[in-house]
Amino acid sequence: MKKSKDVDIKDIKFNVLAITLITIFCFAMSPVTLQNDTFYTIKIGEHIVQNGIDMHDPFSYHNLEYTYPHWLYDVGIYLIYNIGGQTGIYVSTVVLCIILGILIYITNVKLNKYKLTSFVITIGAIYLLKDYIAARAQLVTFILFVLTIYFIEQFLSTKKKRYAIGLIIIPIIIANVHVAVFPFYFILYLPYIGEYMIYILSNTKIIVNTSLIKNMHKKLKHTEDQKEIDKIKNKIIELESKNERLQNRHIKANQNPYKIKIIGNDIVKPLIIVMIICIFTGLLTPLGTTPYTYLIKTMQGNTTQNISEHLPLVLINNLKFTCILMLFIAILTFTDTKIRLSDLFMLGGLILLTFYSRRQESMFILMCSFILNRLICAFLAKYGSSDCNKLEKKMTGVLGMITTISLVLTISINNYKPKMDDHFIDEKSYPVKAADYILQNLDINNIRLYNEYNYGSYLLFRGIPVFIDSRADLYSPEFNEGVQIFNDFLDLSGVNNDKIEETLDKYDITHLIMYKNAKLRTFIKQDENKYKQLYEDDYFCIYERKQV
Repeated sequence: MKKSKDVDIKDIKFNVLAITLITIFCFAMSPVTLQNDTFYTIKIGEHIVQNGIDMHDPFSYHNLEYTYPHWLYDVGIYLIYNIGGQTGIYVSTVVLCIILGILIYITNVKLNKYKLTSFVITIGAIYLLKDYIAARAQLVTFILFVLTIYFIEQFLSTKKKRYAIGLIIIPIIIANVHVAVFPFYFILYLPYIGEYMIYILSNTKIIVNTSLIKNMHKKLKHTEDQKEIDKIKNKIIELESKNERLQNRHIKANQNPYKIKIIGNDIVKPLIIVMIICIFTGLLTPLGTTPYTYLIKTMQGNTTQNISEHLPLVLINNLKFTCILMLFIAILTFTDTKIRLSDLFMLGGLILLTFYSRRQESMFILMCSFILNRLICAFLAKYGSSDCNKLEKKMTGVLGMITTISLVLTISINNYKPKMDDHFIDEKSYPVKAADYILQNLDINNIRLYNEYNYGSYLLFRGIPVFIDSRADLYSPEFNEGVQIFNDFLDLSGVNNDKIEETLDKYDITHLIMYKNAKLRTFIKQDENKYKQLYEDDYFCIYERKQV
């Protein structure tokens, strides 16, 4: 009893230490500077609170239809901004990052044996995710996807209804918070279903024989002829003997597989029912059928081919992804550690998705942290279980706690230091002073301003009608029939269209704002009779287009 109590105290100490350090580390990883999508998020939230979801964009001057793909998140961020301003947005990002870190740790602890590996992998995952931590809807969906894995695994191990209810609630939230990732939610089910299907196929003979045995038992009850009875009984004995041999063979194979463990869990069948129910949760949103059509429309267009985060991942240019991939390969190749088939499916699927779009690297890091931990724990259970337990115990001692805290604090401070002088709005990236000039000197209701993609969200945040902003889908024909604004922006910004003037005329452009080093500015400087420079600062310039 005393030993058990000591173990409980050690576990509590370790968990408190781990969660405290994860909280500090997540704070250090959270960015101070706001990201461009955050600006339009605030304004859209404000618009929804004041006008409801009208499916119309009020911020560009093109009179476009808009789907409000993360309306609930937009409203939440606006309310936070309304209460706490830019500081409130920063605090909300820190809080969400901390929640994400703690959930990754708790899920890892629940799914695996060792708290030490769960702690180390959580710190590593948050560090690798630091480029994706921002005041964007994706941060909320990271949390929801971690909960999804936790609920699926717990449901499969316990079949408790509360986890099924949680799985049904999550896609409802996703359909309203970040509709673009609604289809991805169902991808998380596929590895478990795929593993169960392989298990069923590998046991087809046993299943068929079992069915035949049942039918013969039924037939036996209605047979009176003794010879026929004996014949049926002999056949039953023969089939049962075959099944026993097959089952023994499968048990041995599963006990000591070469590399892949196939787990046959019949609770996957009710999990499939849960997934089917979840498919219809996409209707529980004011956006209509958008959860089912948004991603398809996005993939049909060319916006993903021209936005950096959507481009295919080039392995040689991404060191961290390469290192993680090599770590998985090393564990599976050079050790006798076995991987669950569902984990292999998840790992392989996420690798393919990441190569297709480097934005999916975040999902790879997030989901595969659980798989990596499971592999490491399996290896340690065989070769270093006692050493790991001793190390966990030492970490809860005075010297161990001082060492661990010092190490995590050092890493946290080194990562936080460069951000100490950061401002909420980076004037190198966003035209703060130029926007002031526009609002003070130009009639924003009677001009047609050309602007570039990356800072359009900031301009609309300041109340200036825009040509384009980072809501790429809004400006494509897939979402607004006949609209070619995104393509025309690419032509204008790249100066790869010999009809620059014609394109500007198409949109009745009267003024242009751009980075000082923009390609289009070089073109404009060639004809000073048509363009008059009104404003210039260290990073941006504004031109008036003269009417000829």
